[in-house]
Amino acid sequence: MVQCQEQGQSGLSTPKSSGREVRMEQLWLEFFSNPSQWWDNRFIKKSSKYPDFKHKSTHEGLWIEGRLNPPWVRPKLATMTIAQIESGGRLRSRVPDAVRIEHNVSKLCQEGRLKEALHMVELMIQQNTKAPINAYVGLLKACARRKALAEGKRVHALILQSGLDSHILLGNNLVNMYGKCGSVSDARKVFNTMPEHNVFSWTFIISAYADHGQGEEALNLFQQMQNTGIAPDEVAYVVVLKICARTAALERGKQFHSDIIKCGLELDVFLGSALVDMYSKCGCIELAHQVFKKMSERNVVSWSAMISGYAQNGLGNEALALYEQMKQDGVQPNRVTYVVLLKACGNIGALEQGKQLHYDIIRSGFESDVTIGNTLVDMYAKCGCIELACQLFSKMSNRDVVSWTAMIAGYAKCGCIEHARQVFNEMSERSVVSWNSMIAGYAQNGLGKEALALYEQMKRESLQPNIVTYVSALSACASIAALEQGKQLHSDIIRSGFESDVTVGNTLVDMYAKCGCTEHALQVFSKMSKRDVISWNSMIAGYEQNGLCKEALALYEQMKEELVQPNYVTYAILLKACASIAALEQGKQLHSDIIKSGYESDVIVGNTLVDMYAKCGCTEHARQVFNKMSVQDVVSWTSMIVGYEQNELGKEALALYEQMKQEGVQPNIVTYVALLKACGSISALELGKHLHSEIIRNGFESDLIVGNTLIDMYAKCGCIEDAHQVFNKMSERNVVSWTQMIAGYAQQGLGKEALTLLERMQREGMKPDEATYVSVLSACSHSGLVDEGCHLFDFMCKDHSVTLTLQHYACMVDLLGRAGCLADAEDFINKMPIQPDAVIWMTLLGSARNHGHVEIGRRAFECVVKLEPENAAAYVLLSNI
Repeated sequence: MVQCQEQGQSGLSTPKSSGREVRMEQLWLEFFSNPSQWWDNRFIKKSSKYPDFKHKSTHEGLWIEGRLNPPWVRPKLATMTIAQIESGGRLRSRVPDAVRIEHNVSKLCQEGRLKEALHMVELMIQQNTKAPINAYVGLLKACARRKALAEGKRVHALILQSGLDSHILLGNNLVNMYGKCGSVSDARKVFNTMPEHNVFSWTFIISAYADHGQGEEALNLFQQMQNTGIAPDEVAYVVVLKICARTAALERGKQFHSDIIKCGLELDVFLGSALVDMYSKCGCIELAHQVFKKMSERNVVSWSAMISGYAQNGLGNEALALYEQMKQDGVQPNRVTYVVLLKACGNIGALEQGKQLHYDIIRSGFESDVTIGNTLVDMYAKCGCIELACQLFSKMSNRDVVSWTAMIAGYAKCGCIEHARQVFNEMSERSVVSWNSMIAGYAQNGLGKEALALYEQMKRESLQPNIVTYVSALSACASIAALEQGKQLHSDIIRSGFESDVTVGNTLVDMYAKCGCTEHALQVFSKMSKRDVISWNSMIAGYEQNGLCKEALALYEQMKEELVQPNYVTYAILLKACASIAALEQGKQLHSDIIKSGYESDVIVGNTLVDMYAKCGCTEHARQVFNKMSVQDVVSWTSMIVGYEQNELGKEALALYEQMKQEGVQPNIVTYVALLKACGSISALELGKHLHSEIIRNGFESDLIVGNTLIDMYAKCGCIEDAHQVFNKMSERNVVSWTQMIAGYAQQGLGKEALTLLERMQREGMKPDEATYVSVLSACSHSGLVDEGCHLFDFMCKDHSVTLTLQHYACMVDLLGRAGCLADAEDFINKMPIQPDAVIWMTLLGSARNHGHVEIGRRAFECVVKLEPENAAAYVLLSNI
């Protein structure tokens, strides 16, 4: 018997298999000759290890699915009636056949023995025995659970054969089975042939479409259901609310919510949780919270939905606070709750809360769960604790491809891209997600070329990129302005059928814009069949980044006409556009729109408003916005300080800095740069030195921009030696550093020192730019070094790498004019290869005033007023000659 059991269970052959086959055939012959001597265990056995038939005396067993069975066994079994087999079996009882069969089929389905259950019903039909309705229902539900489409079709055939296809219960379960098995077309065929429908029929067909990405058709069917007079129940509403959540169909979701209230349906845990999820995924977290508070009963699903809503909307702190409230209410978190919370911690860098969650997970017994383990690794990595992530990863007993991918993403996040690549290379099996993480890691770390090379390698290994792959690769193209590769990617996307995806479309718009091709970006944008607020933001940002601010503002008007609701990002971009072109009136209108939209309290919008008003010269408006901000971060203070400095209100900038310190806000590099400029503008040397000391204490002295601004501040305050000390101490210098130092010498009339520094700059391999030459020519002018200045200008004319500007010509006119060479200066202007502007003629007019040359002064004046008729300064200079 043991040998038979092993054979029936595994079918493995042994050296004595031929003898076993003979014995097996003998046993089956004995069985068919006298079935009454065998127990029939098929419908009561608890495991496939037990035989289907067992001899009453010898206890030898037979398995219907045994691999050593002779081929004639199954056909022979099919010819026997259940009564014949059960004549001596254990199943004989007074229970009616229908009830017993229903019970046995249900039991087999519950145990996962679907084929055996199906075989039992098939056997009954072959013998003209009618199977009960619930037996078919049990089979169809089992097929739906296991997504066993082939078996489900066999059950459908049996139903048709039995003439039960018009039964509404079976029709509903057939629709559900086909839907769960992914055959929406078969589900629809069954639905269409049903003689009648009830709320379950409609809910199953709506779910079939919804589960397979056909949300619009599902919503249309829901409408049809209502039109036929069938009132949706809680389950139907849950299905359509999930569709609204998936497609961010907020208005439809609100309508369904209104219908639910009108119908008097109670907000139970399932319906309430679905509403919370829908509002959260549509970005209406306040409405989600209102629903959550109104729920009469909440379970772990409800709490998890609300926590997830906060986390998905970037409100990680609120999610963690709600978790504490959940614990106080005695609700035990589940696996989903912990995964969502860990992701929230990772997103906001909440390491301590993440560690506490880890302890809670250990106490709850979820630590061994592979999904939670992977999310813990990801959380620690995102919080910058790559060592803890590594320790956890190494301790995981069950590591899957997601675990390895989490480590890749973690290393990439921390900037350890070489370690990330090492993990990637060590993976025995890589999913598309693994490739995506590595490609995205390169892109995020400024290694666009490496990201694109890996994308090409992925294609060579015949892996099919998905939407995330294309988005990461396009981001890499955008980061390095790789236009040609971006165009090739665009072609790949079209061939893959992903062009219609809104995320891909948005990233294409962004890529073309960052590569300077706003026309291509607009073409993609215009062709998009579906556009969300990110689509509009990407196109508006593309215009703003490429200096087409008027076009950005015009697109905003179109956005409003199409009733697309802007978000805080939209307003921030548009305010930058207004600031760039000093469009004050449009900026004020935007401010009004922001107040109406409720975004005035947003700190990013507030900061950008301050910046816009300041750049438009309205520092009072900027200060009003600043004072009204409920939250002021370092960017807020810095924006206001920069605004004062840019509008030549140095004292106000420095006074605000004192207030900033009193509020305990720590300055950043941008703050110090603005303050140093303010000190330079009002020659506040002592304050400048005090700021220099603070910069050293805060470790910012090595920053290149800070060093350059210190040079400028000291030079403008007349401390050229201090400026020179800063210059010499700099570990890194760029062309701006040299130019600032030369400009400092120019301001102090130290022309020779400026020329010497220019020579040193060239010896050290640093190429001067246009601004450097302006500073040197200015130094020559202020020092009376006419020959040296003229010689330098001649060199600039011959050096084709230097682009001469009006500013260079103005410096030469000033050089000659200061030296009293007015005729030469006038002749120089008349021979200029480019049209002189009013500034150049005003320079000559000023020199004529200084040297009392009336004729040249009059001619210069006439040229000035010809270009600028209302130039009052020209009249003053002429009158003083």
